[in-house]
Amino acid sequence: MAFNKDSVLGTMTFTVVLCLVCSFMITGTADVLKERKLVKKRNELMQNVLVAADIKDVADVKATFEARVRPVMVNLATGELHDRDNILDYDERMAAINPQTSSKIAKDTARIKTRANEIRVFKVLDDKGELQALVLPVYGKGLWSIIYGFVGVKADFNTITGAVFYEHGETPGIGDFINHDDWLAKWQGKQIFNAKGDVAFKIVKGEAKAGDLSAVDGVSGATRTGAGVAKAVQFWFGPEGFEAVLGKLKAAGV
Repeated sequence: MAFNKDSVLGTMTFTVVLCLVCSFMITGTADVLKERKLVKKRNELMQNVLVAADIKDVADVKATFEARVRPVMVNLATGELHDRDNILDYDERMAAINPQTSSKIAKDTARIKTRANEIRVFKVLDDKGELQALVLPVYGKGLWSIIYGFVGVKADFNTITGAVFYEHGETPGIGDFINHDDWLAKWQGKQIFNAKGDVAFKIVKGEAKAGDLSAVDGVSGATRTGAGVAKAVQFWFGPEGFEAVLGKLKAAGV
């Protein structure tokens, strides 16, 4: 029997086929866009890690990252380091809100309530394959938003190589000073810990005193944003952050 495309059955068949074709096209497009988004996210991550390690203006960010950076997972409670598949796509934010992969924070100076049990850190090597810097993620509440960034420290796990803050919702023209290169340059050479081993880093009102190795200048009108950044650093380098892993690395002489 001849197929009548103008019949009810013909119309329904055409509609179903059209829906299936459109569905396949949309699914394919979504997969392509998802992969492009992941690639962009990875590239931004690589760039930020290199900047925090004071490696700037490289011709090929991906090649430099792959040659010199070794991402590893850290168990924050034990300080143990281990590898993980697809580590560049690991989502600490999702892990931090999942009760099975996160812990509540006892002393929540960063005002983030929970943090992931495991988090990525980045070993940055020099031309000889020796550890040049360790880049660590930090984040905490500013005035209006959670501020996300990276802080790099030298192989002494104390002296700052650089910092970058890549995401926030602070007041434009005031709180966004945390993205200014001239302000971030003041972090270089500062120290996280004092001679007793306590976290001493701070952002002060006005200018830091000469000779204060742990103080960075604040910015007038953005005191709470600066305080949020300082408290984030203090939290992440403290007992509920990277204290255990830094202790293990020091003991191992890495």
